[in-house]
Amino acid sequence: MIYSIAEWKLRERLKETGETVPDQKNKPTGRPTIKWVFYLFRGVSEVVVKIGNKVDREVANMKEMLLKILCLLGPECEK
Repeated sequence: MIYSIAEWKLRERLKETGETVPDQKNKPTGRPTIKWVFYLFRGVSEVVVKIGNKVDREVANMKEMLLKILCLLGPECEK
């Protein structure tokens, strides 16, 4: 059910904004499956570096297209 809601929300936002994302063949689509979108995020990870009392957190491998998808899904997902 959660997959269906996320897929519906992303497709609605893509339709509203006229944006597209690349499909499996790297062609633009406005109707991606959420399974494919999750696959696109497979290399993204949080890197935590702790030196003494200082902790630095960064997100590695976040591409511009992935940021666009997060923005389309809303502030809850951007967070």
